[in-house]
Amino acid sequence: MVAPLKLGIAGLGTVGAEVVRLIETQARVLAGRSGRGIRVVAVTARSKAKKRGVDLRGVEWVKDPLALATHPEVDCFVELMGGAGDPALSAVEAALGSGKSVVTANKALLAKHGIKLAKAAEKHGGALNFEAAVGAAIPVIKTLREGLAGTGINRVYGILNGTCNYILTRMEQEGLSFAECLKDAQRLGYAEANPSFDVDGHDTAQKLAILASLAFGTKVAQSAVYVEGISSIAPEDLRAAADLGYRVKLLGVAVRTATGIEQRVHPTMVPKSSSIAQVMGVTNAVTIDGEGIPPITLVGPGAGGAATASAVVADIADVARGIRANPFGRPIAQLRDTRKAPMERHEGGYYIRLLARDLPGTAATIATRLAEQKISIESIVQRHPNGAAPSGGKAVPVPVILITYATHEDGVRRALAAVQRDKVITGRPQVIRIEKN
Repeated sequence: MVAPLKLGIAGLGTVGAEVVRLIETQARVLAGRSGRGIRVVAVTARSKAKKRGVDLRGVEWVKDPLALATHPEVDCFVELMGGAGDPALSAVEAALGSGKSVVTANKALLAKHGIKLAKAAEKHGGALNFEAAVGAAIPVIKTLREGLAGTGINRVYGILNGTCNYILTRMEQEGLSFAECLKDAQRLGYAEANPSFDVDGHDTAQKLAILASLAFGTKVAQSAVYVEGISSIAPEDLRAAADLGYRVKLLGVAVRTATGIEQRVHPTMVPKSSSIAQVMGVTNAVTIDGEGIPPITLVGPGAGGAATASAVVADIADVARGIRANPFGRPIAQLRDTRKAPMERHEGGYYIRLLARDLPGTAATIATRLAEQKISIESIVQRHPNGAAPSGGKAVPVPVILITYATHEDGVRRALAAVQRDKVITGRPQVIRIEKN
């Protein structure tokens, strides 16, 4: 009879407590699927007295994560504390160094130290599983690492942050401002009191760095990701997108180009007909473009205790089965270095919203500056406020919306800088990149 897999769980917050509950309630199913029992033998958390709604009788309480990571009775260390540094880092290193397997949901830790930790797992023979770190219950890690192992990946992109998707959905559907939607998201618990990590795109960047490594065989490097957030998006951008057949999403995009792997996070216009455009609210989605196959889109809950715990337990079951996949899909020695691709080289279509001075020659000046950079316009929309022309000869700024054909970002930046110097627009131009199907 095969001995049960013995777990030590560090962190008993919403996710950790749900993992304990799932292992208890699904014990028979897990044993049947894994070929052996799975049992929690020891735990650690900041507060022992806190009520968590799970039965921890018979489970050893260990004083700190490092002691749990090296506990002689623990086969698999489950890290659910979070954070890129200690105590998570030192505990995971200690567990891997002692030959134990590790399961974690910690995207920050992997984005910063993933290669070092994968080396330790490779050296000492333990597994390093992290399905829950990206997309929670969406099995995108396993899909890239195992399901598509024989497929060349050209592009992987997706909605990787539920907070931003919720805000953009509410803005679009109700015509609310970014500030109004953010305040409501905080009230509902979808956004933190300090929301910058989410709305400025850094959470998405960490997840994208992990996906890019799996997709393209590069070393995980969050520093290689270009990042923009959603705070500049206005209701008028969402209305214009709808009129033009698009929807605005915060996307993380990693794509193979002639000059290397481009990794970027920014608000993006996607065609309404695309699968990714249909994903609303706090839901996450990832689309994978592979050679010889149609795009694959995985959709599901990207956060929350139950969804995250489900992915954690699936990783634990793989450890129990004896599966030891390379953490990032390839031996560490085969992973290539990656550098931040200059966004000036990015090529694609652009949405540009200008507040133009309604004076003779303004349109000609804008057209001339774009033509100087060889930028072709697919469509142009100009509307006077409230649909009426200005009266009394007063020059009223008029919104002008341009959609370009594919062009280089450097040219767009140069053209708009020249337009600003010409003083034919007020304020800063709004620029949103367009991602085709």
